[in-house]
Amino acid sequence: LLAHGNRRFLPTKDHVFILDYVGTLFFLKNALVSSTLGQIQWKRACRYVVLCRGAKDFASDPRCDTVYRKYLYVLATREQPGVVGTTSSRACDCVEVYLQSSGQRVFKMTFHHSMSFKQIVLVGQETQRALLLLTEEGKIYSLVVNETQLDQPRSYTVQLALRKVSRCLPHLRVTCMASNQSSTLYITDQGGVYFEVHTPGVYRDLFGTLQAFDPLDQQMPLALSLPAKILFCALGYNHLGLVDEFGRIFMQGNNRYGQLGTGDKMDRGEPTQVHYLQCPIALWCGLNHSLVLSQGSDFSKELLGCGCGAGGRLPGWPKGSASFVKLHVKVPLCACSLCSTRECLYMLSSHDIEHYPAYRDLPASRVVGSPEPSLGTGGSQDPWGAARACEEYLSQIHSCPTLQDRMEKMKEIVGWMPLMAAQKDFFWEALDMLQRAAGGVGPGPSTPES
Repeated sequence: LLAHGNRRFLPTKDHVFILDYVGTLFFLKNALVSSTLGQIQWKRACRYVVLCRGAKDFASDPRCDTVYRKYLYVLATREQPGVVGTTSSRACDCVEVYLQSSGQRVFKMTFHHSMSFKQIVLVGQETQRALLLLTEEGKIYSLVVNETQLDQPRSYTVQLALRKVSRCLPHLRVTCMASNQSSTLYITDQGGVYFEVHTPGVYRDLFGTLQAFDPLDQQMPLALSLPAKILFCALGYNHLGLVDEFGRIFMQGNNRYGQLGTGDKMDRGEPTQVHYLQCPIALWCGLNHSLVLSQGSDFSKELLGCGCGAGGRLPGWPKGSASFVKLHVKVPLCACSLCSTRECLYMLSSHDIEHYPAYRDLPASRVVGSPEPSLGTGGSQDPWGAARACEEYLSQIHSCPTLQDRMEKMKEIVGWMPLMAAQKDFFWEALDMLQRAAGGVGPGPSTPES
């Protein structure tokens, strides 16, 4: 009840941290527990604590496995005493480090009052943890700490340096950052996207080649070639998603599990549009799966996912899917963001009229000339393209060896089609009924007659 809206949240190994719109960071204790059998059991958080006030942003280990999230890094503003002999004080930004298990503060670093930051992300291993700090002016600074020594009571100096992307491209004004263990992504005020990749394996997964990778200069920013201004992004371990000003979704990187949602399992070395999905509310890229929070024309929300379905990552689709399919999850009406860890799927429900993606209409000339026509681009612009797509879908269904496989493929195709949420639900429910009725059909090859 003390929270002024929910702005951001982050699950850790044992708890959940939530930041509200006035800078209060809440620490929800015992939100989930593990049973003796190793199964996750949910219960209402037994109590919450105000961890700190004056917080601007916070971050932890960017990997999807919360077991690595031992520390919570909080970017905050604190009043510092002024010159000796005066009663004046100055507001200075600082980074405070807390143990996620207990909420105890173990480390604090304070910056000069002339430095004002708005976002913090982490990248790298525990012994070489890089903190990236984004200033109000769009510049990025970084410093390195050794997490394994944070719980040792001592004082030492760390060096704050301008990151190479701001040093080599001083005209760029970065508006937001995203990070993973081995890569960082920057979005500028002009909608441009720049990348840092720190390991050759991830670089090969993302770009399909090591041609431009320089192990001696891992901070060199790489510009992504994109057709329009990018509004927001999601960064997984070795794949990424981008959403542009027209609501189009572009995916890139490793596609071993179908986590790009392109309908196949071929890697993509450059941004590739997912034609049948548009105007998402939120996008999430995990270890080997992706999630999209979307809103139907009737304002209902639904959650779609693709990639690996093991461990409950894609509820209702345990075998996974190479295309985005509707997950069997009831989505709150005001759901605005999502997060997936190795164990759990989280949705944040909070309404903010100022932070809703404002998509533009795609110019008619760009719609008509759109490559790779599919059902998702609308049949009115290219009826022949829609017809070809239907023929391809029929071919895929015909190639399935059994009736059950054909049913599963048909449900997958329904997920690709640009139908209203109620229509998709109808087809999926009808197919489920037919599948249950045909449960006695043997597993042998299915013919059109059967």
